[in-house]
Order: sequence, then C-alpha cells, then structure tokens
Amino acid sequence: MAYEVKERSGSLFSAAEKKQSDKHPDYTGSCKLNGELLSISAWVNESKSGKKYLRLKFDDYRTKSESTYETTTTGDLPY
Repeated sequence: MAYEVKERSGSLFSAAEKKQSDKHPDYTGSCKLNGELLSISAWVNESKSGKKYLRLKFDDYRTKSESTYETTTTGDLPY
C-alpha cells in the first residue's frame, strides 16, 4: 500500500546526502493543502539573535525526476 498524504499534513525528509551547496535544501518533502499536493523545501537558518529556525518554500508538486533545488538561501524572511 502506497503512502497517502492526508489533507493539511505532510512530511519532510533529510536531504543531506544530496546537498552540494547552501542553496540546496536541508529537508524536502510534500504536503496537501486544500486538496492540492505541494512540494516542500526547508533550510535550517539562524536569526541575527542566534535563534535557529526552518525556512520553508512551497511549490507545485514535482516528482523526484522533476525536482530542482531552490537557488536562493538568504537568512532573511521575505516579509
């Protein structure tokens, strides 16, 4: 039986073995929101005050063969 992503939930998995630069995510996975399957990329970042946090990026779902890594990794949040 294949794993089914349930509504408003998802999973992240370590991408350490694929990471070749800081531009590549530390974790990748998928989630389902409003019936739409999304890909998640996550980076472990540190704020100016030294507190660690995860920066997330959601994209249209891609299969592993279609996946490409995010090209920006600034520690600042876009908002």
